[in-house]
Amino acid sequence: MPFTEINSKMIEARIVPGQRLYSQRGAMLAYRGNVSFTPNLQGGTGGLTSMIGRRVAGEATPLMTVEGDGTVLFGHGGHHIQVIELTGDTLYVEADRLLAFDGALQQGTMFMGSQGGVMGMVRGQVTGQGLFTTTLYGHGSVAVLAHGGVIEVPIEPGRPVHVDPQAYVAHHGSVENRLSTALGWREMVGRGSGEGFQLELSGRGAVYVQASEEKL
Repeated sequence: MPFTEINSKMIEARIVPGQRLYSQRGAMLAYRGNVSFTPNLQGGTGGLTSMIGRRVAGEATPLMTVEGDGTVLFGHGGHHIQVIELTGDTLYVEADRLLAFDGALQQGTMFMGSQGGVMGMVRGQVTGQGLFTTTLYGHGSVAVLAHGGVIEVPIEPGRPVHVDPQAYVAHHGSVENRLSTALGWREMVGRGSGEGFQLELSGRGAVYVQASEEKL
């Protein structure tokens, strides 16, 4: 279910019978046609197990199920919106950045500490992004929120990309991440921003970077 970009802060979704869309609660700006909005108690495609996993992980941003026949305008807080098309791969994104996504996508939760061991867990503590992240897998469209617009930076084997953790939005592909820093352990702990550490992403895929170090 593709999205049409109305401007940098608003998208339109075409809702057709027999298909569904998930969005953040309160993200609907206007709609036309016979469209229904219902609180989603099972957290999107993936069912009860997926919902429980995200709630334990603190990744349970409230969702609406959108169904019917019509069009819906979405936006949230005046934030910039980036539409990402998935073609059978997995997107890793913080739950509070999800504006709306195709109901055909499989949703789950990943423990970020498993990517880089202890350093993965340190990343969660230092950046404030948490130890878990939401995953979306399959074929479909995802609209994510960011400050100041987004650029997609390719990640190629042997050419890792370093990102300020506060500017990180999402990534997809076969990618590993770890926290890299030139500072000693004692100097690094307790810092929540600045350029004393970076998120290093390696492998093959892409990372989405916002033009700001401000979190949502």
